[in-house]
Amino acid sequence: MFGAKRYVRPDHEGGIDMIAALGLLLTCGTLVGELLEELRIPHLTAYLAVGVVAGPYVLNLVNRATVDRLQTLNTLALALIAFAGGAELKIDLVKKSLKSLSASALTQCLFVFVGATAVFAAATPLLPFTKTQAAVTVAGVALLWGVLSITRSPAATLAILSQTRAQGPLATFSLAFVMLSDVLVIVIASTVIALVKPMLEPGATLSFSALDHLGHEILGSISLGTSLGLLMVAYLRFVDRQILLVLVALGFGFTEILNFLNLDPLLTFLVAGFLVQNLSKQGDKLLHAIEDMGSIVYVVFFATAGAALDLPLLRKLWLVAVILFLGRVLLTIGANRIACRMAKDPPVLKRWGWTALVAQAGVVLGLAVSIERAFPKFGPPFRALAIATVALNQLVGPILFKVALDMTGESARDPEPSRSSLAPTA
Repeated sequence: MFGAKRYVRPDHEGGIDMIAALGLLLTCGTLVGELLEELRIPHLTAYLAVGVVAGPYVLNLVNRATVDRLQTLNTLALALIAFAGGAELKIDLVKKSLKSLSASALTQCLFVFVGATAVFAAATPLLPFTKTQAAVTVAGVALLWGVLSITRSPAATLAILSQTRAQGPLATFSLAFVMLSDVLVIVIASTVIALVKPMLEPGATLSFSALDHLGHEILGSISLGTSLGLLMVAYLRFVDRQILLVLVALGFGFTEILNFLNLDPLLTFLVAGFLVQNLSKQGDKLLHAIEDMGSIVYVVFFATAGAALDLPLLRKLWLVAVILFLGRVLLTIGANRIACRMAKDPPVLKRWGWTALVAQAGVVLGLAVSIERAFPKFGPPFRALAIATVALNQLVGPILFKVALDMTGESARDPEPSRSSLAPTA
């Protein structure tokens, strides 16, 4: 990479930087992931570490402009992650876990939301953009932080499950809850933003137009997801050729259409994958096709995320970020204990169920961007704090989840290269 950056012609620098960076992240990410596996370190943690070291704030082999261009590949990654997540959600497993999922949804959304709001309010004297504000403004900002705290990372969960090929109650619960909770987060986020607007903007009135947009977004995403799922069922059954090419086209092209229509790509592809798995016999075929691309997709997604981590920002906000990170982890553990007691879950979920809920990634950053646009007065520093805190959750969460799967014996012990589905053990 040093040689390429030194001898490349300036007029071709952007294109070659893009190709070289992609090759570097793929090669080094895969190699480091395999090497660190002997230490039981998750692959995606290795991918993140490679991205950080190669990124603009350490060795600068991948500069900031190249990192921004690589972000376009995450469109494909998020589409495949949502597709795979929906296809992994077998309806009979969801029904068996319905009591646990309902109790966890209640406690994780309510208890963590309220607790994280209180922790943020207590930490406001350490934040330059809130310590001089009125109490009502601080309360509004704290409520927005509470929304960010209840988001999870489907990408991290699926990446760990793909690596470990885990089977058992912890793996099944984690997958189902993380994928389904995103729908609740969308609803809660839109509602809270509408409610706090009068608290943060003098003269603003309470408007429920955001809730109208929310209804359009959810119903439209479900409708298009159903249509896409039916089309995929027909294609897999009657054509069944060039599936990888079709997935790439959907990942890039269909996502742009969804963005143009102001619909949610994650929910749309989740519904499509769920329909293919549960209303047809093509679910395993879809999963195998996604798994063929999975290793490359996860390396690029998380290595690019590592390269994009703003280390100077994390150094500047480290104290508040650590406080908010630790507060969220403790609240998540407490909410998990309460939910397990309510649902009478097995001890394995009571002890380890919270580990899959620590990691955060693209969903929370997308919400932070939406909040920045809705409230430009304090949006930029708020988003910066979100990035710093997500960095900690992103680095620590996957390690905790993999350790939990290993400790419970749910991680596969055989060298089989792929996993077609998750099922609870007896």
